[in-house]
Amino acid sequence: MEEIKLMKGNEAFAHAAVRSGCDGYFGYPITPQSEVMETLQELKPWEETGMVVLQAESEVSAINMVYAGAACGKKVMTSSSSPGVSLKQEGISYIAAAELPCLILNVMRGGPGLGTIQPSQADYFQSVKGGGHGDYHMIVLAPSTVQEMADFVDLGYELAFKYRNPVLMLSDGVIGQMMEKVVLPPYKPRRSMEEVIAQCPWATTGKVGRDHNIITSLALESEVMEATNIRLQAKYREIEENEVRFEEYMLDDADYVFVAFGSSARICKQAVEYARAEGIKVGVLRPITLFPFPTKKIQELATRVKGFMSIEMSAGQMVEDVRLAVNGSKPVGFYGRQGGIIPSAEEALEALKTQIIK
Repeated sequence: MEEIKLMKGNEAFAHAAVRSGCDGYFGYPITPQSEVMETLQELKPWEETGMVVLQAESEVSAINMVYAGAACGKKVMTSSSSPGVSLKQEGISYIAAAELPCLILNVMRGGPGLGTIQPSQADYFQSVKGGGHGDYHMIVLAPSTVQEMADFVDLGYELAFKYRNPVLMLSDGVIGQMMEKVVLPPYKPRRSMEEVIAQCPWATTGKVGRDHNIITSLALESEVMEATNIRLQAKYREIEENEVRFEEYMLDDADYVFVAFGSSARICKQAVEYARAEGIKVGVLRPITLFPFPTKKIQELATRVKGFMSIEMSAGQMVEDVRLAVNGSKPVGFYGRQGGIIPSAEEALEALKTQIIK
């Protein structure tokens, strides 16, 4: 029987974490994602499943605890909001270099700097372009509903372990704080140590003579470091080939396309209703994976539509990838709000009219 609950996006993520068979959550409170840890503390999963829930002394400590757990083949995770994720970047880069699986949730808020606790989408560059140092990628999933905040936990772990790579769920203050009905996933048992070793032969176990997956020295020869990077880049190309996900909304007959992710995509769907009431054929392409980005789909659309409009809660970040995909073949407009202000459907439609349709 389905368990249907009314809850916030942050709460749904926490419930799904417990039910996914997660071994450990390591975090530090920051608005607007603090309900993740608060919900886990209320659920007390350590009494039911043995899952560790630990508030670290800082974001830096939290991500390095994730690093250690991931090296042991465990299903581990952390969550934070924009400034907190900035502090985690060095650890994330190390996890990517060591090719370890983990799940990270970023409930974005406005910036730069301390900024505001209101919602934003201005961490696109930080998340999709790597954020930390070096040539690496996280797999980036962008939920737009409370249901996806729950569903993407299992999907995130599936991709993380398949590719031995950190997966980031890029949410925002709207999705994290809003309440919707959600169907909670069934419980998955936590894996035994024997199962972990069988499923993750690369995992660090402490056994003498085994290779380890924790970077202990920077004194690597240039050729070795280059070979490591070449291997990582080959993996990212494989991910780009096989793991692109997106949602199409009323695109079959569209003359114009809104491109938006997360809560902005919800706004664009309403803008489409307004546009079609005026006889303007518009649809929405919602990237579900921001890395890998749906470049080929946008290129395909560019062969038959008249123009694109990127709607974001930022000064314009994803629009750069839309423009790269279109490559000048069709006009690409942008409309965004900043400082925690959410664009309206009316504003999105007016921007399309003034910039693209004219």
